[in-house]
Amino acid sequence: MRYLVNICYDGSLFYGFESQPNKRTISSTIENELQKILNEKIKIVGCSRTDKGVHANNYFFHFDTTKDIEIEKLQRSLNKLLPKDIYVKNIKEVDEYFHARYSVVNKEYKYIINTGIYNPTKRNIELQYGKPIDLQLMKEASNYLLGTHDFKSFTSDNEKDNYVRTINYINIKQNENIIEIYINGDGFLKYMIRNIVGLFLEINEGKKKINDIPDIINSKDRRKLGVKAPSNGLYLNIINY
Repeated sequence: MRYLVNICYDGSLFYGFESQPNKRTISSTIENELQKILNEKIKIVGCSRTDKGVHANNYFFHFDTTKDIEIEKLQRSLNKLLPKDIYVKNIKEVDEYFHARYSVVNKEYKYIINTGIYNPTKRNIELQYGKPIDLQLMKEASNYLLGTHDFKSFTSDNEKDNYVRTINYINIKQNENIIEIYINGDGFLKYMIRNIVGLFLEINEGKKKINDIPDIINSKDRRKLGVKAPSNGLYLNIINY
């Protein structure tokens, strides 16, 4: 039997989703508790990789088991055993052909920026930027990234066979001192979202110009970008199947 699980988590104290030796990760934490409950070896398959310090409002993974599961009981048990920075929102049975990663149609990330005074209580869940942002300039810059492009310039991963991705929309909203950037696409490369946000901030600071964006894309060279934005403001927000 295959089950799809929807979770949310605060990634502040995790080294990302994927298991790493001697590191606290989302997947290893969940697998340990699932194995205790089901009394069998469990390997979970996630919908996406998230980096150290990145959060998720909606994350999905699937796992296979030979056991007959009472879904509501499993959900209660997991939420009782898991640490307070992970919460199971829903579990449902899916067919054996469903894949948490490869069945994804598109996904949305959200990035949160505080342009006001430093807030230590939210330092792990939003970027404490502390400077004004020209919202119109950022929106104009985002138009150059829409559609299908080779985004090799926006990742440090040099082992991919294909760097072509499609960005469906970039929506930028402001509520007083908080700016939220929503980016939806068919898939994203390692650090791609953080590099996009980093580019926006460099344009805001005058270190780069909007007209530089086509040259950056066409160069396929990560060195044309500046520093990527920190992980603490980033959330995997929506997964569409």
